[in-house]
Amino acid sequence: MMNMTETVKQLLIANILVFIGCQFLPASQDLLALHYFESDRFKIWQPLTSMFMHGGLMHIAFNMFALYSFGSNLEQQWGVKKFLFFYLSCGLGASILYSAFNYYEFHEAIQPLLKGGLSKEQVIIALNNQNFESFDGLISQIQFDNLSGVFYGVAVGASGAIYGLLVAFAFMYPNATLGLMFIPVPVKAKYFVPGILIIDLVLGLKGNSLFGTGGTGIAHFAHLGGALFGFIMVWYWKKNQFNNNRWN
Repeated sequence: MMNMTETVKQLLIANILVFIGCQFLPASQDLLALHYFESDRFKIWQPLTSMFMHGGLMHIAFNMFALYSFGSNLEQQWGVKKFLFFYLSCGLGASILYSAFNYYEFHEAIQPLLKGGLSKEQVIIALNNQNFESFDGLISQIQFDNLSGVFYGVAVGASGAIYGLLVAFAFMYPNATLGLMFIPVPVKAKYFVPGILIIDLVLGLKGNSLFGTGGTGIAHFAHLGGALFGFIMVWYWKKNQFNNNRWN
């Protein structure tokens, strides 16, 4: 494995420092994690800051291991500016798809309330004020739990950016053999990366967890968002032969 490059090192340090800091300031999640964008808790900086937060030790350990394993190769190939642009763009792309999926789920969940005579604005105001009396008799407890899970749920982690790196690595080094801690035998990148994306899609639709924070499937669509944006960028750069140019 090649030596760690400077930008990868700085990203590792930033993620670890934020993770440690959040252990001492648990309220930081309310400010820095990514909230549903129609909630009063949403802030414009959260799509960026949430990339440097993690839900637990295993979560950050997996992401930082993947950043170290794949990031240095890509930074060496692209240079600092191009690599950092790619990494951050994939993370933001993950937030976009996560938010779009949440938007769809939220509007599906409020249909019984709309049919019951409430407007979307009234529902959002009630949720922001935690005033649930107006929902009585209109939705079941399960429906309310689903609605609350979307509106009050948060996303944290660099997983979207990491999935972008995985896709880029497989695109550029398809025959590279990967022997990682979560697979028992070496597998070529061109098989491994599509495989985990398919698994993520299936588990996301079923609402289970693979490497994400689990439960709702939302984390999976953040992974897929990062992978999608990563693929679009490396495909565009390859098509336009930008991959031979450094941005430094």
